[in-house]
Amino acid sequence: MSNTDILFQPFRLKTLELPNRIVMAPMTRNKAPDGIPGAANADYYRKRAEGGVGLILSEGTVVDRPASRNLPDIPFFHGDEAMAGWKAVADAVHAAGGKMGPQIWHTGSTRTPDGWEPGAPVESPSGLVGPDDQRGNTMSDADIADTIAAFAKAALDAKNAGFDTFEIHGAHGYLIDQFFWSGTNLRTDRFGGKTIAERSTFAREVVAAMRAAVGPDFPIILRVSQWKQQDFTARLATTPDEMTSWLAPLVEAGVDIIHASQRRFWEPEFPEIDGEKGLNFAGWAKKLTGAATISVGSVGLSSDFIGALFSGEASEKSSIDDLIERMEKNEFDLIAVGRALITDAQWPNKVKSGAFDQLEDFNAAALGELV
Repeated sequence: MSNTDILFQPFRLKTLELPNRIVMAPMTRNKAPDGIPGAANADYYRKRAEGGVGLILSEGTVVDRPASRNLPDIPFFHGDEAMAGWKAVADAVHAAGGKMGPQIWHTGSTRTPDGWEPGAPVESPSGLVGPDDQRGNTMSDADIADTIAAFAKAALDAKNAGFDTFEIHGAHGYLIDQFFWSGTNLRTDRFGGKTIAERSTFAREVVAAMRAAVGPDFPIILRVSQWKQQDFTARLATTPDEMTSWLAPLVEAGVDIIHASQRRFWEPEFPEIDGEKGLNFAGWAKKLTGAATISVGSVGLSSDFIGALFSGEASEKSSIDDLIERMEKNEFDLIAVGRALITDAQWPNKVKSGAFDQLEDFNAAALGELV
């Protein structure tokens, strides 16, 4: 077993000061009745701060648009009652010595047509949920402008609630990612185009508006992915040049940290260039943009994201030795841990003390609870 000291080195960027490199990945819990986070949500995140997580990223919490969420108990990030709930969550995490940011979200056309907001229209770049798969309405210029404003308002609300950062959810086939993806963005105006750079206009304007809302020193994280829940094999950038044209302008617009989501952190992004042990998605994102990056993908788990949740098929075990080696090479800056922290809130403290035999395996039954 490798020495894990690299995981527990401090990290600092702008006003964000973390005691270690471990991030709690955002994970949908769907346990905020009426969209309002309460004491149970605050306790859940507080326990992970007590467990030694360096930075907690909340579950996706949605902006002020009529059809922004796709499940009934996903939390809102707008309105006095919801924001009071989120301030209580941030205060609880800070009281436990932790740092935290909300993940700001719009689920786009992944919402089913009947939805959770009766009468609210499903919206997306081109009225599609996947290639040739119609769902909902094509967003008008006014819809787009109002959505950008809603993201900007959420940014300011995050800062005012006392959070240390926030993450924009631009991955996994949700609204921002639907603008990135050629399969769901067929627009012929300035928000569409044949290239990933052209289709990134909406995201760049969201980032710029959020940056303007919080000022130059508040750190902004953006989560992106190649894969989509609609297509696990989808790729937005098939070459480093394409990736640069996608991500570099987003950094220029105001992103400080790229959260590069992949299903397995040990898989190389461009093995045809640097081999089967080559840089992963976060590694290439850092190399190409110069931004700090978070890697993620089955850390501490024996099966991959889709296999554990749906098929039950086991896959190659992720290796903490491989993780340590990559971090010691400065391939990426931070590592996000997801489902392992649902089952074992003390995961970071156990890893730091070398108590690997005490780590609890992920149990899918834990997804039904908020403890």
